[in-house]
Amino acid sequence: MASIRVADEPAFVLHSIPYKETSLILDVFTRQYGRMALIAKGAKRPHSVLRPVLQRFQPLLVSWSGKSELRTLTKSEWVGGTPSLVGDALLCGFYLNELLVKFLAREDDYEKLYDHYTDTISALSNLEFQSKGLEEILRPFELTLLQETGYAAALDYCVETHSAPVSQEQYVYQPERGVRPLQVDDPGHWPVLSGKSLLAIAAGDFSDQETLSESKQLMRFLLGLHLQDQVLTTRQILIDLKKI
Repeated sequence: MASIRVADEPAFVLHSIPYKETSLILDVFTRQYGRMALIAKGAKRPHSVLRPVLQRFQPLLVSWSGKSELRTLTKSEWVGGTPSLVGDALLCGFYLNELLVKFLAREDDYEKLYDHYTDTISALSNLEFQSKGLEEILRPFELTLLQETGYAAALDYCVETHSAPVSQEQYVYQPERGVRPLQVDDPGHWPVLSGKSLLAIAAGDFSDQETLSESKQLMRFLLGLHLQDQVLTTRQILIDLKKI
């Protein structure tokens, strides 16, 4: 296999672990190549040019080379323009990164999801100037993640009527099928949503409080369904703090 060289690819660091005495192994999310494993040689040295740059939640341009699954980072440049995350926003950032690590296979491109992640990090970094709360920022990202990875069916389509949900009707989200009309014998743990909420969620409109509440129920159900026994540490902290 020939060695591959990639230059100046937009990326974010999702996670890093120490490697030997002076290096790091990075889990990065790139726009065109998806999740990549990169070794940053010498990045732990006190005077390394990489050390101050390889920060989470900051947009980067990275270059790498190699032919194995673990490529070698050759350059990393900070793009700038994004204030550091603090407080609840920082917790939410770690939550987003945990979701990406759990849901995304390596080296599958998710350009739409990458762009949405970029926008979400920007919204969190400017949280004090936003009219939206944490839930209104996080719900659209969760939905995009689930849809782009194939874990969520269309919400504006009823699988039994083959048409859009009716605003005044009640529906359930049935695993493996999607949205269908509510029935009296449906399992109690299936999410129940109004047609109005389903249409709003599908359109990315979380401004209505009922929609926001029902979307929380739906996202928790879908994420739990596919994470199974995997625990996301920051997600549980945020749930316990009633932040999401």
